[in-house]
Amino acid sequence: MSTHGEPAIALMDVFPYSVPNMNLEAFILGCGGMMPLPHRHLTSMLLRREGELFLFDAGEGTQVSLRRLNLRWKKINAIFISHTHADHVTGLPGLLMLSSQVDRDDPLYIYGPPRIAEYVETSRRVLDMYINYEIVVREITAPVVCHEGDGFRIRAFPLRHTRTCVGYTLEEDKRPGAFHPERAVELGVPKGPLWSRLQAGETADTPAGRTVRPDEVLGPPRTGRKVSYVTDSLYFPEIAPEVADSDLLVCEGMFETELMESALEKRHMTAAQAASIAREAGGVRKLGLIHFSPRYNDHELKKLLEEARQVFPETVLTRDRMHFPIEYVD
Repeated sequence: MSTHGEPAIALMDVFPYSVPNMNLEAFILGCGGMMPLPHRHLTSMLLRREGELFLFDAGEGTQVSLRRLNLRWKKINAIFISHTHADHVTGLPGLLMLSSQVDRDDPLYIYGPPRIAEYVETSRRVLDMYINYEIVVREITAPVVCHEGDGFRIRAFPLRHTRTCVGYTLEEDKRPGAFHPERAVELGVPKGPLWSRLQAGETADTPAGRTVRPDEVLGPPRTGRKVSYVTDSLYFPEIAPEVADSDLLVCEGMFETELMESALEKRHMTAAQAASIAREAGGVRKLGLIHFSPRYNDHELKKLLEEARQVFPETVLTRDRMHFPIEYVD
């Protein structure tokens, strides 16, 4: 959560000129792998950053969780597909068709590895979809920054699965340092619009003719936030630097260590391997395990959690419709 210094001027006096914090939230729409279960939809995550919505994978039943969470799925700005296995894309055609039921002015961007464009186009043609908005499909070759917005970027990086697969991170720019109003007063900057200029990183000229630089009234830059999404992949050490400093790392932990042979054969990870990535990365605040094998009932999933927590204590099992508020550290 954001913190503020203790200025000589009351907080209520400076609040109108503070740089606003943007809400960032993660919603787990489904946590299962391979096949949907009655109480476990297929792996999908939605990030909401203020008014923008970003969907990561769209397996069968994704719309159900969107509806139950009462999320404004009609406003999804971009969809990021990890790979073209059925349990990650079969919910996409329904989302595209449903979006045509409302007016939409902005294009919908779809990113993914090779063949995602073919899948979207074939689905539109075979299902004879009525689409009344622009769909922009961009096939990516990771590593690459595939999407950028105001103060953030979404980067894809390569994973190792049975077909081309990528992970994603949403990372925000650094924020200006904390504003120290007492310094501004000492330098002759009157409260008002000039304080906003300084907080925005611009110089301000005082009534006495002095030019005040932002670094004279601001503390050191503060970190933005980062969310990482990793599924489906073998463990390999190069994942760790990609997800370093994540406030939330959502990573597949499909099997327990006892089934390592199955994990290697199917090119997936164990829960302990996911935890190793979180530990090796450094700076990860929370690990959310996802993409569980259907062989585990809900009670048996505790085996995965126990193994992961032995490696990385700040681990949780994700559940369908679980909500993670992503708060500022400083």
